[in-house]
Amino acid sequence: MKRTISLFILITISLNMRGQQWGIQMQNLYQAVTDGRVDSVWSGIDMVKGFTGKDIIIGFTDWGFDYTNPVFYDTTLTDYRILRAWDQYRNAGPAPEGFNYGTELTGKDALLQAQCDTSNVYGYGYHGTHVASIAAGSGAETPYRGVAYEANLLFVTISVSEQAILDAFLWMYKVAQIEQKRLVVNMSWGLYYVDNMDGTGRVAQMIDSLSSLGVVFVSSAGNNGDVFFHLPHTFSPENDTLKSLISFAGNGGDAQWGQSVSMLSSPNTAFSFGLQMLNSNNEPIAMSPFYHTETDNHYIDTFLIINSSDTVFYNAFIEKSNQYNNRPQARFRIKSNQYQSALIVVSDSGDFHAWNLIELSNGVGNWGGDFVSNNIEGFSSGDAHYGIGAPAHVDCVISVAAHRSKVKNAAGRETEGDIAYFSSYGPTIDQRVKPEISAPGYQVIASVSSFTQPEIDRLSVVRSINFQGRAYNFIRLSGTSMSSPFVAGVAALVLQANPNLTPAQVKEILIQTAYSDEYTQRQGAERFGYGKVNAYQAVLKALETASLFHFETEKTQLTLFPNPGTDVVYISVQADSRPITLELYDISGRQLQKQSIYSGVNTLDTKSFSAGYYILKFSNGKESWVKKWIKN
Repeated sequence: MKRTISLFILITISLNMRGQQWGIQMQNLYQAVTDGRVDSVWSGIDMVKGFTGKDIIIGFTDWGFDYTNPVFYDTTLTDYRILRAWDQYRNAGPAPEGFNYGTELTGKDALLQAQCDTSNVYGYGYHGTHVASIAAGSGAETPYRGVAYEANLLFVTISVSEQAILDAFLWMYKVAQIEQKRLVVNMSWGLYYVDNMDGTGRVAQMIDSLSSLGVVFVSSAGNNGDVFFHLPHTFSPENDTLKSLISFAGNGGDAQWGQSVSMLSSPNTAFSFGLQMLNSNNEPIAMSPFYHTETDNHYIDTFLIINSSDTVFYNAFIEKSNQYNNRPQARFRIKSNQYQSALIVVSDSGDFHAWNLIELSNGVGNWGGDFVSNNIEGFSSGDAHYGIGAPAHVDCVISVAAHRSKVKNAAGRETEGDIAYFSSYGPTIDQRVKPEISAPGYQVIASVSSFTQPEIDRLSVVRSINFQGRAYNFIRLSGTSMSSPFVAGVAALVLQANPNLTPAQVKEILIQTAYSDEYTQRQGAERFGYGKVNAYQAVLKALETASLFHFETEKTQLTLFPNPGTDVVYISVQADSRPITLELYDISGRQLQKQSIYSGVNTLDTKSFSAGYYILKFSNGKESWVKKWIKN
C-alpha cells in the first residue's frame, strides 16, 4: 500500500532533544575539536595549508535559527556566511521557486531583516542555532568555534510532514547547484514511524537519489541508548504470543498525548495485535479486538470503555505489505489513561520488532518509553538494541553516535571519553553497522538563538556576548543532535581538501580513519560504530586520494603519487618501449629537472627542493600532460 499523508496518518519528525542534559563537567567546543583532531586540520600540520570548510555548503534541517547571530559571520565579524533560508512556516514573502509554501530569504539584507525563523515544533526555539554553531560557527571571538567555521550555510525550518523533509533536501540541492559548491546536509532529528526501520522508504529514496548526485548526508543516531523501548520476538507455532506493558515516557507535560508503538515483521509474514488494559493489581479489565495485518489494511480510530464510565482512546494505521520492503507494519497510538496498557501480538512465524515512543499532542515525539513485564507471568520486557531510526538508518547516510570528549584533569591525565549514556544502540534490523562513527556530543558549548522563548532561562548560560547592541548566549547541550553537526563539519573539511570525492568515498574515509581507544574496544560497534571521528586523518586521506594523478591513453598509463609529497615522487608507467620525458618546473616556469622515465616504477628525487608549488610535464613525442605538484 502506498504511504501518503492524510488526516489519519501522522508522519512527523522530531529533534533528538531527550538526551540534552547539562551538568557539572564542562566540555566546550575547544575540547571537542581536540578530541576529534580538528585543531590539527585548522593548523595544517603536514599539509600545504589548513582547512576550514571554505567554499563548502552545510545545510541544516532544523528549528530555532537566529539569522542575526554573530557566529554566522566570519571570524572578523564582517563577512556574512548564510546564503539562504527557507522558513516553511513563514507566509510573509515568496516561496522558493518550484514550491508553493513558506518563505525563502535570500542574502544578508533579507535574512537580517527577518531576524529569525517563526516557528518550531517543540517551542524551545534554540536547537537549530546550537547545531549550526557546532558545525560551522565562527565563535564570534570566543573559544567556541565550530568545526568548518568558513563554510557557507543554508537553513530550512522544516514543517511537520514527510513531504516537507523531501522538499527541504531538494531545495538545498538546487541552491548548491546554483552556487556551484559541494553540499553537506545535517539532520539532527530522528523518528521511528516515517519510512521503514530497515532503511527503506520514500525519504530514503530521496536521500539515495541526491547522494548519487553528490550530496553528503549526516544524521544523529538517536538518544534512546538508556531506554528499553525496543521489543523483539521470534514467532513460531510453539511461541506464538508476545505480551508486554507499554510504559508512558513522560516529560511531555501538557503536550503529551500518549504513546506511539511502531511494529513490523518479516517480509510477507502477517501478525495480529491488540490492546489489553490492566488495573493496578495487574488484572485484565478490558481487551480490544485483535487487528490482523492481512485483513485490516486500513486506519482504525476507536476506543475502549472500562467500567461503563472510563474511556481509553486509541488508533492504528495498518499496512498489509509496505511497498518498499514487503513487510507488514502498524503504528498503534494509545492516549494517556489511568490504567496499564499492554500490547498483545500473535503470529505463527517471523521476526517481530516494536518501538515505544512518546506521542505529543502535535504529533511529535521521539524519546522512548520502556516495554516492561512487571513480573507478570508470560509478559516480556524490552531492550535498548536496534535503536537507530530514520533518517540515520538509511545506508548512504553517515549516522553519528555521541561520546564524551576526553579532557585533562588537574594532574594532566586524560579522563572521560566513554559513550554518552543516551546514545542509541545499533545495529539496524537488517544487521548493518549503524551508527558508523562517534563524535563529541556531551556537554558541548555553542551559541543559541537570541530570539528564543523563555525556556532558555532555565538553561545554564556559560557566556554571553554583545553584538550590534544585542546579547547572544552560549550554553552547553548534550545529544546526538550535537555529535551529528560535528561530523557534518568534518565532512565539509574533507570535501574542501578533495571536492571530487563522492558521498560514498567521504563516508568510507571517515570509517577508515576513525580511531579506537579503550572505550570503543570495550563498548563495541553497536555503540561507537567503527570508532571515533578523526578529522586530521580523514583530511590527510582525502588529500592522498586527491593526489593520485592517473592518466591513461590507448598505449600509456601513468600514475603519480604522492601529491603533496616530500623527498621523493613515485611515477608508475605502463607504456610501450618509447621513453616518456619528465620535466619539473617551479611556479615561475624555470626548469629545475629533466629525465626520461620508462615502464615500471620510477622515482623523482625532490629532496633538494624547498616547499611550494611545482609543475610536472610529461610527454611521449606525440602527446603531453601537465600536473601541479606540491612539496610540503
